[in-house]
Amino acid sequence: MATVYCIFLPEANDGWGMTNPKGVIVAKKRTTAAMAAGVIAVMALSACGGGSQGDSTGSSEAPAESQAGGTVHVLNSTTVETWDPQRNTESAAYNFAIRTFWRSLTTAEPGTGKMVGDLATDAGSVSDDGKTWTFDIRDDAFWQDGKPVTCDDVKYGISRSFAIDQITGGSTYAMRFLDIPKDEEGASLYKGPYSGEGSEHYDKAVTCDANTIAFHLAKPQFDFHLTLSTSGFMAYRKDQDQGAKSLHTVFSAGPYMIKDEWKSGAGGTFVRNPYWKASDHDVRLGLPDEIVFEEGLSEDAPIQRIIANSGKDAAAVTLVPATPAQQPLIMMDQKLMDRTLIASRSGIDFLQPNYRSETMSDPVIRQALAVSTNRSGYAQALGGEELFPPSYSVLYPGLEASSDEPPFGEPLTGDSEKAKSLLESAKVSLPVKIEVAYKKSSTSDKAMAALAEGWKAAGFDVKLQGIADNYYSVAASPASADKYDVFWNTWGISWPSAGTVVPNLFDSRINLSEAGTRLDYGYFDNAELNATMDEAAFIVDDSEREQAWGAVSLAIARDGGYIALAGQTALLPYGSSIDLGSAGESVPGTIEIDFAEISVK
Repeated sequence: MATVYCIFLPEANDGWGMTNPKGVIVAKKRTTAAMAAGVIAVMALSACGGGSQGDSTGSSEAPAESQAGGTVHVLNSTTVETWDPQRNTESAAYNFAIRTFWRSLTTAEPGTGKMVGDLATDAGSVSDDGKTWTFDIRDDAFWQDGKPVTCDDVKYGISRSFAIDQITGGSTYAMRFLDIPKDEEGASLYKGPYSGEGSEHYDKAVTCDANTIAFHLAKPQFDFHLTLSTSGFMAYRKDQDQGAKSLHTVFSAGPYMIKDEWKSGAGGTFVRNPYWKASDHDVRLGLPDEIVFEEGLSEDAPIQRIIANSGKDAAAVTLVPATPAQQPLIMMDQKLMDRTLIASRSGIDFLQPNYRSETMSDPVIRQALAVSTNRSGYAQALGGEELFPPSYSVLYPGLEASSDEPPFGEPLTGDSEKAKSLLESAKVSLPVKIEVAYKKSSTSDKAMAALAEGWKAAGFDVKLQGIADNYYSVAASPASADKYDVFWNTWGISWPSAGTVVPNLFDSRINLSEAGTRLDYGYFDNAELNATMDEAAFIVDDSEREQAWGAVSLAIARDGGYIALAGQTALLPYGSSIDLGSAGESVPGTIEIDFAEISVK
């Protein structure tokens, strides 16, 4: 019997602290081996039934009793751009680091996604007006050299997010929520720890009293404890910080530390942090003795090695999904399905037209590009619409704010004739030359080629530029603004709210600087919508707030600020010696391999 995972979207509170969450819960349903291929249809929510919130293991059989020891091998065909918590936005690397060596005040409990204390003793306390949050930091958390993790370490880590001239990329929640004055253009008056400019404002917003840290917010925020679980709020010790040069620094406060040093393109070995100790309050079991992380492998190699299940690869997992060619091989093999996690990812792939491009500065050309975009073709190239459902919205469909309304009335297959008419009405010379940057792989090459066909039929002369190494850093660099017309991107929720998506991607005040951009690769800059985002963020009623975020998202799409493509589901086979534990929500809203619970049988 194979195991099929179904997605449910509950209405009741599920532990994230929100009154009307739209979280992802995984349940199991049995099916015969002959029906294994039908697993894809389940991801379209068409064959689900039974199950419970806590039933989220990655195997059809009850997991073996977790045991300590052994070596887990992580196989990765890409390279990790950064291990810097204040810069990291790659979901796979993020999910690994948050369970092995990063520490934040709060974190998600394995299997349930419930927010609990991590460096903090609990999930914190909030004032009656919702503007002050207080946390007591536990006294049994230590860095890998034996020094305790202090309130100042947490405060310093958060401060790094404000140094947008050096710490590019990463989340922007601290800048959005803390009570720090802004200039006339809406940028924070605090510029981070390196310049020290405006530090008096930061010191009022984040205070340390012995081992108690308090956050003073600009507006009420009753789910701020969820925000504190994200990477921008990770502790970082000042004497380990090299600013912009800290891309691959690994200095641990968790169960694992790097043995020697991280070698980009090759990887590294993680061993136990001798000063880490589990307690009744710690969500990380830290069971394996070592985790050997290999990166830079060929695209097919991780899955091929895990399918072969030979030698050390019997204790291997992968962070990269099966390719379209590998997907049917896995789904039609009962034994492989029994050791395959169907990972639910809340991310949406999308395109960001570059407003600083002379070509894309024309709203009619942006509209023509959107209208001629073949979302269905893109999804088919990735592996099919059931695993990668086409989308008109950058918002995960489980969110109340998400919309299935076409921004320009275009079909999922695109309308090249209508787009061509738009280009002709713009009185531009055809074909219109555009250069599109994307994160390269053989699969993404095919998916982008499918898009290019529709664009070419509409009258675009398309040059696809796949970037294999450090794509996100390249996209964020100022030089790219003058080179590319369109950028590919992907983003998911940090918790079940559109407020974790829209401003992160499109609020120019927290994204754009002379050093480049964080996540707003297209340099979307709209003062009116920035103000609307401010209003939406502080609406008290959950449903009204989400509706407001949905309206902003649709307005950005109609301006041509983004072109949504498709959602994400990943088939992640693992070796026969691996016990995934609960394989739960290390990031709320997603189902991934959870390195807090993984073990070797």
